[in-house]
Amino acid sequence: MSRMIITGIGSRGDIAPLTGLGLRLREAGHEVLVAAHSVFADLITGCGLDFRLMETNIDIDMTDPNVDKRKAAWQFGSPAGVRATGMGMIEALRDEPADVMLLAQLTEGPGFPLAEAKGIPVIGLRFQPMCATAAYPPASMGPRSFGSFGNRMAAEFGGWLGDTVYRGVVGDFRRELGLPEVSVRELRRRRTAAEWPILHGYSPYVLPRPADWRPGLDVTGYWWPPSPLDWQPPAELVDFLAAGPPPVFIGFGSVVDSSAHSAHVSEIVRKALRQAGVRGVVQAGWLQLDVSDDDVLTIGEVPHDWLFPQMAAVVHSCGAGTTAAGLRAGVPAIGVPSYSDQPFWAQRLTELGVSAATIPHAKLGVDALAAAIRTAISDSTLRANAADVADRLAREDGAGQAVKAIEAHLATL
Repeated sequence: MSRMIITGIGSRGDIAPLTGLGLRLREAGHEVLVAAHSVFADLITGCGLDFRLMETNIDIDMTDPNVDKRKAAWQFGSPAGVRATGMGMIEALRDEPADVMLLAQLTEGPGFPLAEAKGIPVIGLRFQPMCATAAYPPASMGPRSFGSFGNRMAAEFGGWLGDTVYRGVVGDFRRELGLPEVSVRELRRRRTAAEWPILHGYSPYVLPRPADWRPGLDVTGYWWPPSPLDWQPPAELVDFLAAGPPPVFIGFGSVVDSSAHSAHVSEIVRKALRQAGVRGVVQAGWLQLDVSDDDVLTIGEVPHDWLFPQMAAVVHSCGAGTTAAGLRAGVPAIGVPSYSDQPFWAQRLTELGVSAATIPHAKLGVDALAAAIRTAISDSTLRANAADVADRLAREDGAGQAVKAIEAHLATL
């Protein structure tokens, strides 16, 4: 059996599925270590996995309601921010023994040179399609197709842009690890030529694997995160759910903005729920929503696999993880996407026939949200489609397929 290091950077939706995969690998007899930032320590250890802290080396507390979250997000993604977090990853793991590194997408920059210095293979872990295909553009560019040729060129351009912006950072990582100087474009060419494996942790029913993807790019199915050991729902939430008909969930996950915007969106949510005449459960999230009204409860972190099946509908920003949880629960959705892959997944929900509406976050308003909520809770076709998707997902074993793919790859080395 192998010793495996799983690395993740990002929001909760970027980390939680890694715990589901990690547990299945451990059940298969492998030794598994998950490395992430401190905010996810409880998430990882709470389900029984070993945790290693990767320092961010950036003095920002994203849970501080007074922090400029938009500025902080840009700081994390800047070359200086990627260099700082990457060095934190190298410092945490350079002396950690391992047979393979499983890299979530935002850790690939430092992860490739770190694995090279260790002399061990790398397997990619992704929750959205980014590789070149004629079928659609990279998920981070939204759902609009540029045509077969244009879609492939969009992916090539995205790779070139990333290489250009972060080439100095990658060079710093290689120097830190004592590796020879090689251009980032050459490194990318070598990885592609070697058909390095990337496992995509989403359902092939929700988004089929493109026929023109190269070998080594697999779509396994979702890696469902486990509930924390000994977790119990808050008594206030249990009582609220029991006190009336199923409410509508509203939460925007890791969307970040100013305190003023948080107050503005909280008021939109309050008025929309009242206008639609429904009860609501609002998750504060990184936006720090705070909605106080009759028949509305604002909550903190609660496992979506427990909460969503008890909802009449779910309103969310369509991050990959929340999209998956909503589909698994079999309830209609309303997409309120902001950036990155969120518009892509919002469009997939529409194409699957489970979304009442897509309202871009920047255009969110009381009337539009209330109308979408009324449609979501009254449209029997939406509910039937959502139940059908949930039934199909229940028959998949994404984590099991990923374990088989990882073991098969290691057996060839």
